[in-house]
Amino acid sequence: MLGGCESMAFDEGLAQRVREFMSLDGDVSERKMFGGLCFLCNGNMALGIVGDELMVRVGAPAWTEALREPHTREMDFTGRSMKGMVFVTPPGLSDDDELRQWIERATSFARTLPPR
Repeated sequence: MLGGCESMAFDEGLAQRVREFMSLDGDVSERKMFGGLCFLCNGNMALGIVGDELMVRVGAPAWTEALREPHTREMDFTGRSMKGMVFVTPPGLSDDDELRQWIERATSFARTLPPR
């Protein structure tokens, strides 16, 4: 579903909230992909917004633990789970502290990867 999917809507309000928390980081960029909006750190996808959900890259080692968190589910675009990625549903994003924690988890993991 990469490329050509930019027409799918994503929650602009959530995107703005994410931008506010990530605005201080100079290595962050945005790109439309996965039918939504993704945020990259040093060229590596960290998190994104698909519809009204936050797509969070936590990495394979932290994946099972992340799925135990409230309001999370496996990320599965093709019917197969993408290990290392979770969706956080809107109830898990209503509080700014919760959103900030997911952003920090995603960006911390993305920054462990070699720059692209």
